Amino acid sequence: MRKTVAMCLFAIAAVAVNAFCGTEGRMSGKITDAVTKQPVANVSVLVVSAGERNFRQEFKAEKDGNYRVLVIDATIPYSVTFSAPGYQPYQEKIKLKIGEMLPKDVALTPASAAAAAAAPAAQAKPDPALVAYNEGAQLYNDQKYADAAAKFREAVTAKPDLIAGWEALARASVQTKDYPKAIDAANKVLAVDADQPEMYQILYNAYLATGDTAKAAEAKKKMPANAALLFNDAAKLINSNKDSEAEPLLKQAIAVDDKFAQAYYELGMIYVRAGKNADAKANLQKYLDLEPNGKDAATAKEMLKYVK
Repeated sequence: MRKTVAMCLFAIAAVAVNAFCGTEGRMSGKITDAVTKQPVANVSVLVVSAGERNFRQEFKAEKDGNYRVLVIDATIPYSVTFSAPGYQPYQEKIKLKIGEMLPKDVALTPASAAAAAAAPAAQAKPDPALVAYNEGAQLYNDQKYADAAAKFREAVTAKPDLIAGWEALARASVQTKDYPKAIDAANKVLAVDADQPEMYQILYNAYLATGDTAKAAEAKKKMPANAALLFNDAAKLINSNKDSEAEPLLKQAIAVDDKFAQAYYELGMIYVRAGKNADAKANLQKYLDLEPNGKDAATAKEMLKYVK
């Protein structure tokens, strides 16, 4: 029985992706010329995850300036850059809403107008911290994480109260596996604003990577519930023959996403192994109700014959 379960869990990464169906986010709107107010054609909308997930996708707007964006995980923020030939790019950090459409209209400034507006201020000296931060953001978007981290460090050294710089440094440091710096940067952000779920996610992973399981557990308590993460933790316990510890995690995953079919299947299999036939039957049947043709449907049907 255990061998079958291990084989079922071999594709754990793929299974976890299915959990994101309940965390999708959408954004749409119209892109216009800031001067003429007319639609802008040939606009590219580049969406890059601002957190640890490595997501980068380019969307193309319609000729009439309308665009639509879909991300599978709206629990994290994204850096969104709108650009078109002859216009100044516009970049913004955006947090989409889970299960909802976020309306977002954007006005792009023609490059000629931007140059004219900048001329009177040509003598003004730019803030070195912001210059370094913007350069770091571009490097991060280009996935040059080590160079980006160096720029972000430069930014926060010049301006220690630049919270956006500490956030960015925490993200970049995780990407380069410089976990001590990620921990330090994330904690600096949380000292100013404790309502930053992404920073707790960074702390959780960074503390785990450094072997500090106690602090990792503390950070995890403050993270928003994530069905995929709970399922993955349960899967590790199942593969280590720790069904009793995996059971509550699977229940939590189902509480977060009651359409998470694979969680019902694994919970049902735990009950099969424990001899709890009524619970096994209920969960395996729920799995089949949600995914009658799922990859484990045949096994679930076979098990139901023995748990009557």
